[in-house]
Amino acid sequence: MKKKISKTDPLLSSVCQALKERREHLGISQEGIAEKAGLHRTYISDIERGARNPTLKTLSRLASSLDISTSALIRMAELKLKNQDYDNTEQN
Repeated sequence: MKKKISKTDPLLSSVCQALKERREHLGISQEGIAEKAGLHRTYISDIERGARNPTLKTLSRLASSLDISTSALIRMAELKLKNQDYDNTEQN
C-alpha cells in the first residue's frame, strides 16, 4: 500500500496540487505529461494524489514538460499556501 504524503508537509502537497492544476490548465492528460517527461502515467497519478514524494530532478522534468520553470512551479505552490493560510486566518 502506498503511503500518502503527510498533511504535515503542506508545501509538498501544494506542489503536487500545482502540478495537477498546471497540467489540467494546459489540457494535457496524465499519459501525455508522462510521455513528455519520460515517466510512467501511474507515477504521475501517484504524485498528483500525494502518494509519492517526487525528487527535485523529477519535479524539474515535470515542470519542463509543462512549459514552466521549476522555480515558478514552487512559487505557485507557495502562493497557494499563503492564500490558504490567509483564508484560514480570516475564518478564525
